[in-house]
Amino acid sequence: MTSATLKVRERLIASPSTPVFREYADTEQLDLPLEMRRTGSAASRLGREGELVAPLSHKGHVIGVLTEAAKEMNIENEEEEAEALDELDELGDRNMPLPSLLRQRYSVRADSIVRAVGREGDFVLPRLYAGHSLAVLTSGGDSQGMNAALRAVVRMGLYLGCQVYCIHEGYQGMVDGGQFIKEATWNSVSDIIQRSGTIIGSARSKDFRTREGRLKAAENLLKFNINNLVCIGGDGSLTGANLFRQEWPSLLKELVDQGKIDASKLTECPGINIVGLVGSIDNDFCGTDMTIGTDTALHRIIEAVDAVVSTAQSHQRSFVIEVMGRHCGYLALVAGLASEADWAFIPEWPPPVDWRDIMCNKMQESREQGNRVNIIIVAEGAIDRDGNPITSEQIRQVIKERLHYDTRVTVLGHVQRGGRPSAFDRLLGSRMGAEAVLALMDSSTESEPCVISIDGNSMVRVPLMQCVERTKAVQKAMDEKNWDLAVQLRGRSFQRNIATYKLMAKMRAPKANDHLSGGFSFNLAVMNIGAPACGMNAAVRSFVRMSFYHGCHVYAIHDSFEGLVAGNIRVRLFFLATLISDSSY
Repeated sequence: MTSATLKVRERLIASPSTPVFREYADTEQLDLPLEMRRTGSAASRLGREGELVAPLSHKGHVIGVLTEAAKEMNIENEEEEAEALDELDELGDRNMPLPSLLRQRYSVRADSIVRAVGREGDFVLPRLYAGHSLAVLTSGGDSQGMNAALRAVVRMGLYLGCQVYCIHEGYQGMVDGGQFIKEATWNSVSDIIQRSGTIIGSARSKDFRTREGRLKAAENLLKFNINNLVCIGGDGSLTGANLFRQEWPSLLKELVDQGKIDASKLTECPGINIVGLVGSIDNDFCGTDMTIGTDTALHRIIEAVDAVVSTAQSHQRSFVIEVMGRHCGYLALVAGLASEADWAFIPEWPPPVDWRDIMCNKMQESREQGNRVNIIIVAEGAIDRDGNPITSEQIRQVIKERLHYDTRVTVLGHVQRGGRPSAFDRLLGSRMGAEAVLALMDSSTESEPCVISIDGNSMVRVPLMQCVERTKAVQKAMDEKNWDLAVQLRGRSFQRNIATYKLMAKMRAPKANDHLSGGFSFNLAVMNIGAPACGMNAAVRSFVRMSFYHGCHVYAIHDSFEGLVAGNIRVRLFFLATLISDSSY
């Protein structure tokens, strides 16, 4: 390894902002015998949470690749050193902490969206940015957690010494101006974190779609010297904000020519800085693991499904439950996994051509195993392989005509948008809002507009239009019936959920002549230890079903170690694994 490459590597290890890379570049572990090195089955690097990795395989791979790369490098100046840093970055697939997306070099990740680590956790002096002005608005469909984000933007801005304004009724309020742009105070955002929706209102504006409307909006912002804007909304709202930023210099020049603003504004506010936060219950925006409101919407869906199941069991009914998701099936997919649904229809992964036969056979098998209820989850935008809509009523008719089951349709509708936000959405909105203000303060007229996203458990900044273009690419792939590409563009988390759904769909109750474990059969046991916790039954269910899938005999040890000593061991039947997962523990 050359001295320049070593210098790059040592800088990475020493940097307090890159603790993740330090673990992978720790060569001291290579000096130990294999059995004494640190072991683990899951890599804990940023952005790969939950991926199964063989013990030490990735660490050795990275060190080995860096060594081979160093042999080919002849670094003599800072430019070559920067290029080496980019190569190490690409090979290690790590995120660089960037105060600005344009001031620092960065490499493109495998999923084509660059991520700059935010400033969350850094100590920032109060009133550090006194004299700056910023505004915040919510646009498009509302979602739970928007108020938490609004509160964080206002209070972080005030803490930094900025004048903060709330623009009411979205872009329409920006166009109308006047009473719709109000200065915010610390107390004006008190007692709102637990409230759903948005207290400053949201509206879709036809006026803002025109240049004349955007000209009025620019004039209204300049009355308050606002040239920093936080936009909370979906991809359409963020695209509009980016267009507004691009037109800003020409809008100012036109206003000066019309005599509506003083020429000094051209130098005081030469550009407008844009930072976006994604508020959407559909989780349909590429570039972030979760959007504000998705977690709460999932809670609403699961609560509704659990309530429906209790009455369905009484009458042995089947229910087709329609959830939101016009172009994204995240809610339907994850709700189907969490509720043990017999089938889930999502737009990104349409069912096979013979889905009617497969679905009815699976429902019939479930009834034969002792289940008294069938649940079908349908995204409102579900389609077949030809792109034709699959409706809830269509599914109900198929079940009624082929199986003669008493089947009902329940459309959850806007109840998914309402109700108090979950703890996760309150924290997510708060973290994103605070980071958005810091990102604005780091921005300049040359900076690319960014979106605040969550990657793993870290706040990151991603280029706005890269995310928007990728989100639109998903719809384009679906229009072209390129389903594999559509799933891939949705990201790693969506792909893992699809893989899990496929695996669970293949599992069946074992038969006497099944030999799925290669001729080997094991006796396995499962028991719970310690205090109970919500989710234990879901883990037991997965263990039992996976064990049956591989031809093993499964026993349940009741009452923990006391039950083991007393011999309280029972055979766990396959269908019982279905009945326990919706229990308390």
